[in-house]
Amino acid sequence: MNGRSPNLKTLPADEQDAIAARLLAELEDERVWKAQFESTTDAQWDRIAEMVRQEIAAGDITPLAEVFPPQS
Repeated sequence: MNGRSPNLKTLPADEQDAIAARLLAELEDERVWKAQFESTTDAQWDRIAEMVRQEIAAGDITPLAEVFPPQS
């Protein structure tokens, strides 16, 4: 850890359990996401790319600068 976080061993058991449950849920979510991503076929990627091209052509997009404004 970076020194700013409390030592997990010093937290009450219920807080340790809550942190552990959240970490386990995150790991499971990442495992599922990775499996889905890796099982995506080339045909599926092609369909997704075509959908994106159609959205761009229709102007149905939001510029990234509006979604993630530059930090000043």
